[in-house]
Amino acid sequence: MPATVQKATQQQTKTFNSQLVLQTIYELGQTSRADIARRTHLTRTTVSDLVTELQGRGLVSEIGYGPSVGGRSPILLSIINDARHIISLDLANNEFRGAVVNLRNEVVQTASLPVAGRHGPDALAHVYSLIDRLLATTDQPILGIGIGTPGLVDTAGGIVLRAVNLDWQDLPLGRLLQERYKLPVYLANDSQLAALAHYMASEEAHVVNLVVLTVGRGVGAGLILNGRLFQGDGFGAGEIGHVRVVEGGELCRCGHYGCLETVVSTQAISRRAAALRGGNPAGVSVAAVQAACEAGDEDAWALVAETGRYLGMAAAALIGILNIQRILVMGPVAQFGERLRAAIEAEMRVRALPTLAQATVVTVAPYLPNSVIQGAAVLLLTRELGLNVAGAGERR
Repeated sequence: MPATVQKATQQQTKTFNSQLVLQTIYELGQTSRADIARRTHLTRTTVSDLVTELQGRGLVSEIGYGPSVGGRSPILLSIINDARHIISLDLANNEFRGAVVNLRNEVVQTASLPVAGRHGPDALAHVYSLIDRLLATTDQPILGIGIGTPGLVDTAGGIVLRAVNLDWQDLPLGRLLQERYKLPVYLANDSQLAALAHYMASEEAHVVNLVVLTVGRGVGAGLILNGRLFQGDGFGAGEIGHVRVVEGGELCRCGHYGCLETVVSTQAISRRAAALRGGNPAGVSVAAVQAACEAGDEDAWALVAETGRYLGMAAAALIGILNIQRILVMGPVAQFGERLRAAIEAEMRVRALPTLAQATVVTVAPYLPNSVIQGAAVLLLTRELGLNVAGAGERR
């Protein structure tokens, strides 16, 4: 075997074993060198050497002694949660939101900036400003930057191929950020990352397939298939916001007419609610529509039902193609709750094969503002440290 190949193989083995040891400590919370050796089937000498290396990198520390089972008490090891921080951004709604996240995917600091109609280069400048603000809040080493952005995203190349609401096309966002901050950068579609985060948080271990419909300023679906995030051949799996659902409908920012986004997004709901009152859409929020519903306004409830009907069309198509039995609806529209869920389910049942529709459970989730942020952090934890955070890979 050539020396260069042998050297590469040895280094790959060492990297794999190091990640295996780190993963074992990560999963167990605290453990001993001897227990790691038993679980990984590595020799005690190998484990000891790798632990020493991880300690040198500042990732692992000794935290005390465990109970003795005869002989000396074992020294316990644990991940240092704040050994590295991640800058994680969500660019999907009416404000750009970001957070500093630690190795346990816990939010340490947050910041936000209103989008206020910024598009193109102005929106990119806003991203820089938000990252700068977050970096100023931490003195810890930065593992990298993770970003959830609306639109069609080439995750491998770090390119936003098309983000209608931000007026970005073929934007090499990953390269621009890497050059500016000298850090690893990973980005993906916001709905895909939200699906990843919700899958991570799921307490139903048997659920390996999941659709998360994210409905806010934009509309998209994140797909978890066989326990893994599915992005499609061109990274656009779940890009349903620009599928036509209304013939002869309103002009969408993408250039087509009658897209799903034109009737169910937060902006569309505001426009339609304002039209009922003859007012300015800027003064009608989704929260205001929900308040009107709670006050018994039948027009507001009719608007919610119509929104659910259009989302039910999208759900029926997803069922027919993928036969996934768990659909989670999240985003600002989730505050409409049970009536929205019932409207989605009713339309879904009349548009999809009954046998498939009846086996499908639709849930409207509470709005979790950090789901995209935490999904983006998973990309860093997985790809930079090899940590199999629950939901980032196949569930064990």
